[in-house]
Amino acid sequence: MADCLFCRVVAGAQPAARVLEEEHCVAFLDTRPLFPGHVLLVPRDHHVTLADLPRELVEPLFTTAQRLCRAVQAAQDAPGAFVAMNNVVSQSVPHLHVHVVPRRPKDGLRGFFWPRRKYTGSEEMEEVAAAIRGALRP
Repeated sequence: MADCLFCRVVAGAQPAARVLEEEHCVAFLDTRPLFPGHVLLVPRDHHVTLADLPRELVEPLFTTAQRLCRAVQAAQDAPGAFVAMNNVVSQSVPHLHVHVVPRRPKDGLRGFFWPRRKYTGSEEMEEVAAAIRGALRP
């Protein structure tokens, strides 16, 4: 898609500091990193969300994310990493991408970036769990 920033990066039409290129995906440094070494991993083909990603691409994408996680930690001498993706909400570019961010204790990144809300009780929790189980059925 010509109007997609990440499709242009994959095609080489948009400059990027590439760190990895594989058959199904490309990884490059985020231009607005949380910390140096913040990498974005994208599928070569345009898919907006994880739900849109064809099943046969899930394993290669996440195996590569795992490799990148190890590499980012080693290259940045970081003891940990934050690996995440947004789907539609807070997704700045509508092309599936996995963030791999090096982490250190007391680095200033505070877990999740939104407030947590507890369930009102075990009944609400079970209702939510039952709804998800129902949605998982074919």
